[in-house]
Amino acid sequence: MLRSLWVVLTSSLMLNLAVGPALVRAQEAPADIPPITIRANTRLVVIDVVVTDKKGQPITGLKPENFSLEESGKKQKIATFTPPGAGQSAQQTLPPGVLSNRPEYIKPAGVPTVLLLDATNSHFLDQSYGRSQMLKYVLGQAESGKPMAVMTLTDQLHVLQDFTTDPKILMNAIKNLRPQEQILQAGTSPGPSSISAELASFTDLAVGYVLERRTLITIQALRDLSRMLSGFSGRKNVVWLTADFPFDLIPTDRNVSDEELLADLPDVRQKSVGTIASGSLASQQRMLHGQEIKQAQADLASAGIAVYPVDMRGIMASGIDVSTTFALRELAAETGGKAYVNQNEIKDGIALAVADENASYSLGYYPENKKWDGKFRNIKIKVDRGDTENRYRKGYFAMDPTLDKNWKPEQEVAGALQVNGSATQVFFMAQAKPTDPGKIRVVFLVDAHTLTAEDAGGSKKMNVSLYASVYGPNGKNLGTRSTKVDRAFDAATYQQILDKGMMVPIDMEIPAGGKELRLAVLDNKTGLIGTVTGPLGQ
Repeated sequence: MLRSLWVVLTSSLMLNLAVGPALVRAQEAPADIPPITIRANTRLVVIDVVVTDKKGQPITGLKPENFSLEESGKKQKIATFTPPGAGQSAQQTLPPGVLSNRPEYIKPAGVPTVLLLDATNSHFLDQSYGRSQMLKYVLGQAESGKPMAVMTLTDQLHVLQDFTTDPKILMNAIKNLRPQEQILQAGTSPGPSSISAELASFTDLAVGYVLERRTLITIQALRDLSRMLSGFSGRKNVVWLTADFPFDLIPTDRNVSDEELLADLPDVRQKSVGTIASGSLASQQRMLHGQEIKQAQADLASAGIAVYPVDMRGIMASGIDVSTTFALRELAAETGGKAYVNQNEIKDGIALAVADENASYSLGYYPENKKWDGKFRNIKIKVDRGDTENRYRKGYFAMDPTLDKNWKPEQEVAGALQVNGSATQVFFMAQAKPTDPGKIRVVFLVDAHTLTAEDAGGSKKMNVSLYASVYGPNGKNLGTRSTKVDRAFDAATYQQILDKGMMVPIDMEIPAGGKELRLAVLDNKTGLIGTVTGPLGQ
């Protein structure tokens, strides 16, 4: 672990840049910025463990030696350890005209929590009730408290309010969240007695198409959330308010026992594992989109996100919806969160997620198994006290997206730039300055601690792509310029890049109607992305 060294960009430095990568003078970062792990041929796996007593009260004061950790039956050495409340830096202010996706500039101190209202998988009335419960929860936060963001899922993920600790700002964002008819109406297929067989077949196809679209939109939202929250240290909570979830996250490599199912669903003991695991629509979608779901799960695990699904339908008079309840509980179990279902005061489900941060310990380790083969790896954690209840994600897929033959880096970057929230997997700062009429120079300063470097005969090889896009007021991409740094650096130069950052300029013309600048940095060896958005002229 090295303490990051960073720079404050100034106009005078910008005007003297040479074409191509360059290094600038550095100044030591403030002491409260947490250290960053260098990604040089290492894969650090971080697991958040919520440790409570039998009454659900947090257990504090635990040390690394109180924990033991196994991956797929093999004991692992704990390399990093963060107790509850540690490792959170105060929010800082950027210099004028500078853009950045670094956490200390975009998030207040504290464990971040996302309140997400799902309109893709929920009907109008459910959305309305969920919104009222969100307002009720925030209304109870009389003073500045925990950092929260408000998002919604429609045709894609949208950030309505970035992280803030001000309840009044959150209230305004939630008030502006207007319930709408479900984006994709699944409907139901009428029986064959009411319509012809041909029409019934067409209706079934329409229902299948809608479910397919809901699944793909939801998978992409999980990946977008992972990119946005990945750079924040410690635990990240996502409270997912929904009335349905189109697929489940049960790893295909892990069997679900009857005991596990019945422990999670005591009210549906009459349902067998086979009926639920193979017969539900959620499980069918998992089988149809297994690779995409595996990648989304790997992203959630890498980002350290715990999902807290909250069923907006409240108490259902007709009884529990077995398939939806099962999918929501599995979503929570696989990510280390907790589901809140069949309850009316769903604001309490939000409070549940926030309370868990007081009992959350972060354990990091470098897996002894260095083969990233896409297989699922089980994780087992024990605490050397007999009176604890421990909750954490059950494992992860050892995925390397760059080994996927279908991986398209240009498409990944384009998708990341469509989201109105910063991806934080790669940190950078940037500034755009006019050069000639209608032209600008965008200067990137990339934190090399968040890039991968491969050994290359005594040198370090880096492969990074940088993108600058101009968007119009309607969200349309009007033009993109890109450049690539794909070369090896000797040891001394690489150390300078680590200490001072990698500076790369892009010159581009401003298309007519351009209003917004969206920037991206892609690590071509890992597929990790950083993005930031700002108005042209900033």
